[in-house]
Amino acid sequence: MSETKRISWRSAGSRVESSANSESRDVVRTRAESAMDDDDLVYDEQHGEWVDPETGEVVREDAVDRGPEWRAFDAAERDQKSRVGSPTTNLMHDNGLSTNIGWQDRDAYGNSLSSRQRQKMQRLRTWNERYRTRDSKERNLKQALGEVERMGSALGLPDTVRETASVIYRRALDDGLLPGRSIEGVATAAIYAAARQVGVPRSLDEVQHVSRVDKLELTRTYRYISRELGLDIRPADPAQYLPRFVSELGVDDAVERYARTLLQTAKRESIHSGKSPVGLAAAAIYAGALIADEELTQSEVSEATDISEVTIRKRYRELLDATGEDGLHSMRAGATA
Repeated sequence: MSETKRISWRSAGSRVESSANSESRDVVRTRAESAMDDDDLVYDEQHGEWVDPETGEVVREDAVDRGPEWRAFDAAERDQKSRVGSPTTNLMHDNGLSTNIGWQDRDAYGNSLSSRQRQKMQRLRTWNERYRTRDSKERNLKQALGEVERMGSALGLPDTVRETASVIYRRALDDGLLPGRSIEGVATAAIYAAARQVGVPRSLDEVQHVSRVDKLELTRTYRYISRELGLDIRPADPAQYLPRFVSELGVDDAVERYARTLLQTAKRESIHSGKSPVGLAAAAIYAGALIADEELTQSEVSEATDISEVTIRKRYRELLDATGEDGLHSMRAGATA
């Protein structure tokens, strides 16, 4: 009987010891997992495991797969199997979460609807539109964001600029900055500010050409909302306009290189202070064409940049004087080398 008790106590002790060792290993592994940054791990999508790339150890497993349960091998198959709508966007007054009833009077199989069904769908569209814009704020947003989308498309601005402009307009609307100002004016100022913030600026003249407000109202509204909202907008860099203007003029890449060098020299000499960045960019392109022996007239640069020929003549002489004869000689020598 005593022998049986000793055996049972010995086996129980071994179980306790193995349990303690297992707990200590778990503690060590937990500490190792917490010490390791998630950026250092590699995720295995097929097995749902996080693996250490150096040791091959599986640090975490049984991860939840948040993707779809189906697989697609091309874009057409992905669109066919997808059962969700478009992602939310600030470019729509309701963030794209409301239902949109199509204008086609056809059912899911492509068959035409009867006259009674067409009347019913028309009533549903009317009530759906009224429900989407229930108050004045939503109607204001709908009109303004439509203007932002139209002007962004006309100016060739990317979606990031349009999203930023919509956020700026929403902030102005929430802060009560619209009373006494037109919706078109605030929307135009928002897209002008967003283009400068993102780094793809457009000149006031370019924005005013596609807007429904005059230049005076645009400048006043822009100063007002940038001051009231505390927007961090730095002065536009003339070099940011070069790629677009060079592409429109179809000149050689050497012209853009020379123009950038001239603008860098102008910054060092503080020639650019107080001058229009678009005018400096236009003059730098014309001066760069002269250095590169490219056939480019002032009228062509003026038409592409919307800057007068008088301004181009005045600014390009200032750029050449700031560079000096030695600087121009070194630029030509570097090009030939």
